[in-house]
Amino acid sequence: MQLESWTRWPSREAREGRSRAGLVLTVGGRSALALTVVLGTVDSGRFTGRDAVAACLALVATAVLFRQFIRSTKRHRVGWALAMAAQLLVVAALANHVGAVLLGNVIWCGLAVLSLLRLPLAAALPVCAGALASYAVASGDSYLALVATVVGLVLLGYLLRLDAEARGTAQLLLEQERAARAAEAESAALAERARIAREIHDVLAHSLSAQLVHLEAARLMLERGAEREQIRDRVVAARRMAQEGLTETRQALSALRGEFTPVGEFLVELADRDQARLTVTGTPRPLPAEAGLAVRRTAQEAITNIRKHAPRSHRAVTLRYLEHEVELEVRNTGGQPGPAAAELAGSGSGYGLLGMRERAELLGGSLAAGPDGDGWLVVLRLPM
Repeated sequence: MQLESWTRWPSREAREGRSRAGLVLTVGGRSALALTVVLGTVDSGRFTGRDAVAACLALVATAVLFRQFIRSTKRHRVGWALAMAAQLLVVAALANHVGAVLLGNVIWCGLAVLSLLRLPLAAALPVCAGALASYAVASGDSYLALVATVVGLVLLGYLLRLDAEARGTAQLLLEQERAARAAEAESAALAERARIAREIHDVLAHSLSAQLVHLEAARLMLERGAEREQIRDRVVAARRMAQEGLTETRQALSALRGEFTPVGEFLVELADRDQARLTVTGTPRPLPAEAGLAVRRTAQEAITNIRKHAPRSHRAVTLRYLEHEVELEVRNTGGQPGPAAAELAGSGSGYGLLGMRERAELLGGSLAAGPDGDGWLVVLRLPM
């Protein structure tokens, strides 16, 4: 971890985390410093002949080299950045030699601060030390002033580095938060899609498969030359199931909007329609929306399966209100399958039991289904 802290580059996100006011101050400060250096360097009264030309060339070289140094640090090219730093040290020494003292001092001080701000610490410290040592040798300041200047520049560079790292960390946290929110929204959308898919399946499985049972029975009767009245009864039953399917579709849409009819009323209607015996035990109380919907859909699917696989059996629906959970039991007994049962059993999607179990598990409950004597038993348990 220590080695990583010495070799790690300042984060790219730090540059993106600056405020508009901070950018304005940075650009304004750099512009003012550049103008001061240019005016102080090209002052014709301070240079004569070749020294003036050398000072101007040093000024141009400084601008180019600093630009290349900053660009190389942005691209994390440490070798190229160190090469630019070495050339800047040479240019500063030449500028100081020909009399452009201000330019030389700005190069040394600026390089010391920028190296701490933009380079990994392993590379920044040698560059900073070299720049400040050159400044100390050439400045001629008193010992106290020199120490104050060097310490101030080091603190300035290090504080700017800490500020940049803090901005980078804040920017990374902001991006992670946005990604987490996007993932949460996507997860919620997928969950809602899965819920809608379950509702569509439950309505279609209950309505269309029941219609298919009656229509398939009518076809078999036609092939066997059954009485017209018997065939008519099957067609009328299929028509009734289509009407009930439309009603259930409206109920499913209401359920998706959060509008539910009481579970007890729904089971009474279901038992009356399918000639099943309904028993309710315990103290009836309102169920949570998702739990109530699961009870409704499980009862529908179980009754549809009985109608499809054992149409002549006796049906019983029991709803038990327990202390901490609700239990739904759908049982069919007796009634051997008719001659068309094997063919009718192939109708439907075959995913009803899986869908019921998935719905129960999503709510923290369980569903058990299997043979029970001469019939079939479905038991749903949900926490309340």
